[in-house]
Amino acid sequence: MKLKLDLHPIYNRGGEIDKALRGIIDEAIRKKATEVEIIPGKGSGQLKKKVLRFLEQKEIKALYHRIDKDAKNHGRLFVYFRYK
Repeated sequence: MKLKLDLHPIYNRGGEIDKALRGIIDEAIRKKATEVEIIPGKGSGQLKKKVLRFLEQKEIKALYHRIDKDAKNHGRLFVYFRYK
């Protein structure tokens, strides 16, 4: 299962971004999704940096397996989950 989060509608609302990111991570775990696509958009790259900082937090990092940046489209990230 793959989930998708587009951050375009809330790009300028920091608190809502964190809430949306935490929500999609929790939903992925609840539904045992293997992949989450996060779309911060291309822009200046500030939103993507914010997303990466969020994902690098110790308590969040423990929840997923790895992150990939799309080589062809720098406006999206993939977060992969592994379940035992």
